[in-house]
Amino acid sequence: MSTILAATAAAALLSAPARAQEEKVLNIYNWSDYIAEDTIKNFEKETGIKVRYDLFDSNEVLHAKLAAGKTGYDIVVPSSNWARLQIDGGLLRELDKSKIPNLANLDPQLQSLIAAKLDPGNKHLVIWLWGFTTLGINVDKVKATLGGMPMPDNAWDLLFDPKYSSKLKSCGISVLDSPSEIMPAALIYLGKPAYSKNASDYQDAGRLLQSVRSNITLFSSSGYINDLANGSLCLSLGWSGDINIARQRAIDAKNGNKIEALVPKTSATLLFDTMAIPTDAPHPNNAHLWINYITRPEVHAGLTNKVFYANPNAAALKYVRKDLAENKTIYLSDEDKKRMTVPEPYSSDIRRVMTRVYTKFKTGL
Repeated sequence: MSTILAATAAAALLSAPARAQEEKVLNIYNWSDYIAEDTIKNFEKETGIKVRYDLFDSNEVLHAKLAAGKTGYDIVVPSSNWARLQIDGGLLRELDKSKIPNLANLDPQLQSLIAAKLDPGNKHLVIWLWGFTTLGINVDKVKATLGGMPMPDNAWDLLFDPKYSSKLKSCGISVLDSPSEIMPAALIYLGKPAYSKNASDYQDAGRLLQSVRSNITLFSSSGYINDLANGSLCLSLGWSGDINIARQRAIDAKNGNKIEALVPKTSATLLFDTMAIPTDAPHPNNAHLWINYITRPEVHAGLTNKVFYANPNAAALKYVRKDLAENKTIYLSDEDKKRMTVPEPYSSDIRRVMTRVYTKFKTGL
């Protein structure tokens, strides 16, 4: 009897690794226009893992899915302040850094910005790419539409001062369809903390937004890229990398549209989009392989070369296209970086207030 038991136990030990081994699948949920053409293909070829890649266009959509649970995703890419909420809610798992040796390539200064307020010890998050929320313009159309009016010293006036936006609506104004993106910009314009903890500040921001609501022609978090590139819009509140994508598309199309991302002289909010693994991810080992692959210098540089957002990888800069590495609307100067605002998480109460104010603004009620 003991011999049979011993044989059974041995067989169980031999079969355990096979049972524990994950299927060759990786499910990713990411933003649109945010990856190079060969990133997934090269990973699949190298690992034999099949990638299923889905898209979202706002942090609110991603957060709702994670909060509901059982998403089936192994890698998600939340903005860092939303990721803090997800960490607090137990929705993201701690990383096994022993499986990600390429973390050594990351810029410690950028990692420390995340660690300071959002992910102490960088236990859960790895920066995918970073940039800032700002205004993009069609230079010639804006100047022509403003007529003899000079460009304002404060770039935010173009959107938030009706003197400017009432004119620019004729050539098209868009804003991101996300309260957590437009509210900080409005608060900065009012001289208030971008991530204010005071509910009354959001009411003030709402009144500012209502004053220019009739001048906004489009709410879009992805389609505005092509609209800016083809001249359908002349002013967009958007993300720096997206605006630079629009710029490149206009250049490639040779359509005469000169697109420019502005760097406000006051402040703007930095954005850090981060790779994270949901707590209930079905393939966490594959997820760690993906993060280690992305943080390889050549791979991280490939993302920047395609989507025009800066990467956090200090070892990757030498692989970034020279014109992009020297573009100060992609890799901000140290002086500009100091003026920018690092994202902060929202409490549930503030999120509710912000959403109500934003909904009233969007619907024009």
